[in-house]
Amino acid sequence: MKGVRRKAREDALQILYQLDLNNDLSVETALRHFENLYSQNKTGIDEFTRRLVVGVGENVIEIDEKIRSISENWRPERMAAVDRNILRLGAYELLFCRDIPATVTLNEMVEISKEFGSETTPSFVNGVLDRIKEKFPQTSKAE
Repeated sequence: MKGVRRKAREDALQILYQLDLNNDLSVETALRHFENLYSQNKTGIDEFTRRLVVGVGENVIEIDEKIRSISENWRPERMAAVDRNILRLGAYELLFCRDIPATVTLNEMVEISKEFGSETTPSFVNGVLDRIKEKFPQTSKAE
């Protein structure tokens, strides 16, 4: 059985993927669309999911710049959409979520990439996110 936070991260990834492929959608529209069509419990979007999607949406330019600076041969726009959005989600947690330990973020993104990405996605995601963690450390980050 998946944990609540894992499910929230997977939902956030699916919403971010939808936003990435349809630039006409706003974050709020994408959240409502997901809630209406895919929410299993029909009680609304999980608050952690909302936090992640809104956070990535508000910081996507900075996040993509950090990813671009780390992944020398792969600009975000050249990456597979799933890989790009897993990296965005993980980078957001590493850079902006001081209450989430970096090791938890890395482990969660690798596990999610095993489910949603290609065969090479987990090692790619782990490498890029580990370099982001090292290059842009958050001094007040949870241990």
